[in-house]
Amino acid sequence: MQDGGRGTARDRNEETCQMTTASAHLRTLRRSVLGLVALLACALATGASAEPRATTLPRWASETVVIGYADRAALDRALKGRSVRIVERVPSLRTVSVRPAGDAAAFADAVSRMKGIEFVHAPVPRHPMVEPSLVPASVPGGSYQWQYAVTGADRVPERYVRSAILTRIAIVDSGADVTAPDLEDKRPLTYNAIDGGRDVSDPVGHGTFVASLAAGSADNGEGIAGVAGEARLTTIKASAEGMFTDFETASAIAYAVDNGSKVINLSLGGSKSSPVEQRAIDYALARDVLIVAAAGNEALEGNPVSYPAASLQPVGSNGVGGRGLAVGASAMDGTRAPFSNTGSYISLAAPGLDVFGAVSHNSSPKEWPRVALPGSSKGLYGYSSGTSFSAPQVAGAAALVWAANSSLSSQQVADILKATASGGGQWNPELGFGVINIPAAVELARTTPAVSLSGSKYRTDARLRWRGSTRAERSYRVLVRAGDGPEEVLHETADRSADFRGQNGVTYTFVVESRDGAGATIARSGPLTMTLGQARSALFLQPLRFTYKKKRYRLLLAQLLTDAPDVKLDRRMVRIELKERGRWRLVTFARMDGAGRAIWQLPRGTYTLRALFGDASDLAGARSKAIRIRN
Repeated sequence: MQDGGRGTARDRNEETCQMTTASAHLRTLRRSVLGLVALLACALATGASAEPRATTLPRWASETVVIGYADRAALDRALKGRSVRIVERVPSLRTVSVRPAGDAAAFADAVSRMKGIEFVHAPVPRHPMVEPSLVPASVPGGSYQWQYAVTGADRVPERYVRSAILTRIAIVDSGADVTAPDLEDKRPLTYNAIDGGRDVSDPVGHGTFVASLAAGSADNGEGIAGVAGEARLTTIKASAEGMFTDFETASAIAYAVDNGSKVINLSLGGSKSSPVEQRAIDYALARDVLIVAAAGNEALEGNPVSYPAASLQPVGSNGVGGRGLAVGASAMDGTRAPFSNTGSYISLAAPGLDVFGAVSHNSSPKEWPRVALPGSSKGLYGYSSGTSFSAPQVAGAAALVWAANSSLSSQQVADILKATASGGGQWNPELGFGVINIPAAVELARTTPAVSLSGSKYRTDARLRWRGSTRAERSYRVLVRAGDGPEEVLHETADRSADFRGQNGVTYTFVVESRDGAGATIARSGPLTMTLGQARSALFLQPLRFTYKKKRYRLLLAQLLTDAPDVKLDRRMVRIELKERGRWRLVTFARMDGAGRAIWQLPRGTYTLRALFGDASDLAGARSKAIRIRN
């Protein structure tokens, strides 16, 4: 995949506050600044301490070091007294990217030996799974978008095409041209994982093509039809100039999960696995999100194993089980595309040789040749090849399977797509379980037993509710896991609801299994995560300096954090206080954004500040350390 936009969308809403006795005005900066300074946010996360499991490369391949830590205290110990610059933090994954002032290899070796540091490694490269050497050409004797009919997307009942609107697909890629007609009509949620902004412009072109195949509008009378029907779309820009690393990919996965995506498409890969990427996959899996990844295009170049595809469908699994789907590419006749990787980690396949999709207006005509599309009044279109373009069709198919049965778990969705593919249940290393058959998958989903689990909470009490999908169910088993502990049986009951009282501030994961009259398990729900009582929080203040268009800004960043995955931080009120003559006094209130951040421009002067967050029913109060500022 690739990326290219150089600007960032800027939020022009400004907030004024008083910071000094002389009534100096403090204003929040535009979103572009918010995104950049957010890279300095501090992390709070739970997790038991663990002995270091570092991976130190013989030659350090980057000036940057990626660190995974068990908790905030472990990270603080590791960085204390060391000259490092924080590049970016992903608190939900307990991971930070830093740039040491001295030798990166020596720094990594020292940090990896410290208690509570779970992994240390250089950023792992990721590249788009596209095959640029294949010359795009129209398909003789058929429709332009031939792959739509081959996968059966044109035969899915209309009711499922419509109900797919309840599912959101995230495309982690080079961004997207959101003015392309088939994407514009979806009004996609956009996010730039590089700078935290909303600009996902796509001069590279790869992300636009991928997004159109997965979820381009199927009923706007223009251009092409994405596989996913009315499914909602999130486009996440995770590469600069088409170059990816595992850290940006992991950060994008975390954002997609936190913002409601049920399916995440990764049309990218590399030859090495990655601890931070594994952690992001675990994060998605724990929240019942399905990840689909391209299997790679190097079959004629040594056929190396490609990651993260092989992290989803492990090597040696022969397509069975796994934590997501690794997708190979097929040709029009159903055979494997020559470039498509083979091996025991291939889950299934979808068309990937000369498929038709939308082309970004900002992309190079040389790299993305335009093809005139009869009947189209606007938009640009063309052909391209690669497993990059097979994966989004599978992601779109997953949304339709969920539309047919919303009670299914992500693992059930993956299993259904495999079971109904062209291989008839037989796996082979060329195409996995075969080429997807979308109408067959939708029909099987409609009749597959499943359990949907929902819940509500009040203080330390949780109320669980579930619903099965078959008359064969006679009882249910409710299981619970506290934090990272083992799964335990909570109830065995014929009822469809249960109450649970937990401990304050503890995160619990619930699962329900339906059972038949003989006590055999029929279906298992996806996980439901709840933090009961008041989740822990932390609050930090950080003075910053930032240059924008040759003008220097002195900034104050307030960062509110929690370790609870289900507790939202947006619109929380934080107060800033100034110390004068030995006493603290209020100078402003501020509402935090979705990442728990607020930022102001500081006037010149010398003063002492602190931030306070008051108790809420679901989030404990917090107070930052006082900081002395000299501007």
